[in-house]
Amino acid sequence: MSHFVLDARYLLCPMPVIRAQNRIAELAPGDTLEVHATDPGALHDIPAWCRIHGHEVLTVTRENGEVSVTVRVGAA
Repeated sequence: MSHFVLDARYLLCPMPVIRAQNRIAELAPGDTLEVHATDPGALHDIPAWCRIHGHEVLTVTRENGEVSVTVRVGAA
């Protein structure tokens, strides 16, 4: 299992979710992806997308205008 970071800062909705989706498609089950975004919608959009597609949200934080969501990749 590996940990990856995705910089989706300064992208507007829906791009942070699309970039996360594309990156997760390249990862193996059990890997983690930490997504950093400045779009406040990512705070809800990424976890909602994860619930639909079987990925686990490990952490969600919001600090200094930046959102960080860490996701564990589920089985394909």
